[in-house]
Amino acid sequence: MPPAVYIVGLGIFTQGTSEFMLSGLLPGMADDLGVSIPDAGLLISAFAIGMVVGAPLLAVATLGWPRRTALVSLQAAFVVAHVVGALAPGYAVLFVSRVVSALAYAGYWGVAVATAVALVPAVAKARAVAVVAGGLTLATIVGVPAGTVLSQYSSWRAAFWAVAAATVVSLVCTLLVVPGGRGEGERPSVRAELRGMARPQLWLSYAVTAFAFGAVIVTFSYLAALLTEVSGVSEGWVPAILALFGAGGLAGLVIGGRTGETRPLGTLGLGLGALAVFSALLALTAHVTAVVVALVFLLGLVGYVTNPALQSRVFTLAPDAPTLVGAVNTAAFNVGNTVAPLLGGLAIDAGYGYASVAWVGSGLAVAGAAGVLWAAHLRRSGPQRVAARPRTAVISRETAKAEA
Repeated sequence: MPPAVYIVGLGIFTQGTSEFMLSGLLPGMADDLGVSIPDAGLLISAFAIGMVVGAPLLAVATLGWPRRTALVSLQAAFVVAHVVGALAPGYAVLFVSRVVSALAYAGYWGVAVATAVALVPAVAKARAVAVVAGGLTLATIVGVPAGTVLSQYSSWRAAFWAVAAATVVSLVCTLLVVPGGRGEGERPSVRAELRGMARPQLWLSYAVTAFAFGAVIVTFSYLAALLTEVSGVSEGWVPAILALFGAGGLAGLVIGGRTGETRPLGTLGLGLGALAVFSALLALTAHVTAVVVALVFLLGLVGYVTNPALQSRVFTLAPDAPTLVGAVNTAAFNVGNTVAPLLGGLAIDAGYGYASVAWVGSGLAVAGAAGVLWAAHLRRSGPQRVAARPRTAVISRETAKAEA
């Protein structure tokens, strides 16, 4: 795997830490800014919405740029937004800084994935995507707990400074390692990329992405409350169990990075089916601590085993839209990240308890699995029409057959 793939994964790690670290910073932020915790929680929603809007918008805006230039520029914008956030005198400035951070991070995601898949042969695309996405998983295992500890010993602003500093290191590494320019034969065009995305299978894949990630994140969002309120776990053990979820996710990425290369639809179908079953089991056994701990690891594993296939398959379906196709997929992930926790909150507010969020996750996983079955049916019903492909996006016959 080229070193540049790991470097863009490092960029996802530093910025991804910011995406999730607010869950551990909210009480301190609320006290410091003089707002309620629910109002502070809106900063998380602002980031997610910024990701949905920013991914395709920034992909189009930077389409003609050399990829290294785009990556560095977006990282620089992210750093500036975090410095502003760390110095924010009040809630309004911090809110705006979170939106700007999300826009830059979303754009980085789209360019990062496109860069990674362009640097490797067709048969290694899923593995390259797994490396990049692994940066986000490491952020949940290492970065988020570290930010929480730093905020406890200093303040939430120190966590923002730390993310900004780490992103500067990543920016320098990008300048030194990631190749400049684009591949031979690449002539990016918004019109050409939009034409390349006009395929029903692609948009079905985006729907599967939203359902799949929503099924994972809805349970994870309320997992701490479920552990303490239903499973009887003491608060001191919650970080360790959450890290266990992240460890399962990392294992899932490793497995999915390999199986997603040869059997993407099979990986998606089995992963979503297992996710539906394990989520239902969690809802049924939420009061049994030992079972819940085991299920947390398994949910992380099956939840993230689908990630490489979800990320790489869209490039196979639309090889002549290498930048925009990944950016819209990033937006699809964040649609799931935004809507699914809202559905879980509605279930809790309706009086069904914290365990009900696992039923919501199971239902979303079933919907995603149905989308995979539909995709398999479309594949069997007739050959896909594939537009002319730039040389950098040509996919081998073996990979195309495997994707089908």
